[in-house]
Amino acid sequence: MSFTRAVRFALSSMAVVAAVLTASPASAQDAPPAVVVTGGLEFVNQYNFRGIRQNSEGVSIWPYVDFGFTPFRGDGGLKTVGVNVGSWNASHSQINSADFGTGNKWYESDVYATVGFGFTQSAVAFTYTSYTSPADLFTHVKELAVKLSYDDSAMLGAAALKPYGLVAFELATEPGRYQADGGLEGGRYLELGIAPGITGSRASLAIPVKVGLSVGNYYELDGIDNKFGFFSIGGLATVPMGSHLNVHGGVEFQGLGETTKALNAGDGSQVIGSIGFGFAF
Repeated sequence: MSFTRAVRFALSSMAVVAAVLTASPASAQDAPPAVVVTGGLEFVNQYNFRGIRQNSEGVSIWPYVDFGFTPFRGDGGLKTVGVNVGSWNASHSQINSADFGTGNKWYESDVYATVGFGFTQSAVAFTYTSYTSPADLFTHVKELAVKLSYDDSAMLGAAALKPYGLVAFELATEPGRYQADGGLEGGRYLELGIAPGITGSRASLAIPVKVGLSVGNYYELDGIDNKFGFFSIGGLATVPMGSHLNVHGGVEFQGLGETTKALNAGDGSQVIGSIGFGFAF
């Protein structure tokens, strides 16, 4: 997925998962709320899902909301069990009846559910996502992803890299349908990354670096599965506005592989800018 989308999940909805997975048991007096609600609204010039272009001009607008629960907290090996459910959406100003056969600008609507298990410094999370297009511009994609993350803050402090790995499996596919790349076979996607950052009293800066790879038919092109999908590095600055709101903006550079280059009209790289606001209650 694009940097801005991934980091917004990391700093909002998926941050809830991270928080509950690494939190220590709380007393009755300072117990966290039963439900944590996060969300926001993004404006981006380019929506690249894991390097695959989704719009070529105009603006893509991303509203999203996430509900986080923590049904279990303990002081043994398993520290927490976290559950998140939410929705992520994209509307493209580019869509018009003459070029797309529809005036419906609601390009994408996703719903997801995550169950995460947190340990002292590591966590594993399982996410099912249903990707649909209200504008009927792509077929329904169903995916199961497993993410393993490690918090090295205790060892490295402010220099912590917080590495992670994610494997995603496309489900119930058909040739040319129900897949991100529209290929012949259902794909398996691998993402490896680090998520360093700097947090100050007035702002924070995230500097994620990641690579997206095919470990089985995820980036197909003319019958060939190209293993390298994209490399991404970027920066996202977030400024709190009170205790519940923030404004943020960022820029990302993506270097693309053979398949993603072809799906980006021959462009070997993309620069993506974003701006938006978020909330958490």
